[in-house]
Amino acid sequence: QVQLVETGGGQVQAGDSLRLSCTASGRTFSSTYVGWFRQAPGEDREFVAGISPNGGRINYADSVKGRFTVSRYNFNNTVLLQMNSLKPEDTAVYYCAARPYSGVVVTTSGRYNYWGQGTQVTVSS
Repeated sequence: QVQLVETGGGQVQAGDSLRLSCTASGRTFSSTYVGWFRQAPGEDREFVAGISPNGGRINYADSVKGRFTVSRYNFNNTVLLQMNSLKPEDTAVYYCAARPYSGVVVTTSGRYNYWGQGTQVTVSS
């Protein structure tokens, strides 16, 4: 079992930065693929970024490439999402999620086993 808690959301201006943190409990966290997702009002939950257990494989949605950076620190069960050059269209509730890693990157939210409660990010123009 893995429990996830996101922190770091807030309200910022366009062009600002935020860093989200996902802290996990559970002995199997270090073997999971961790994904960041976001969901805007009226929209489907979408994959933003993800990182493999040892950090060797990292994936980003095209909409955030070059602006967001994901990293993980297994020694303290933490995955970070650094978000730079934020845009109003980045406004959403951001979630971290985890699933056992099979070597295949999964970007479909329904295939993740564990979820945090979400943190709101609001970017104003």
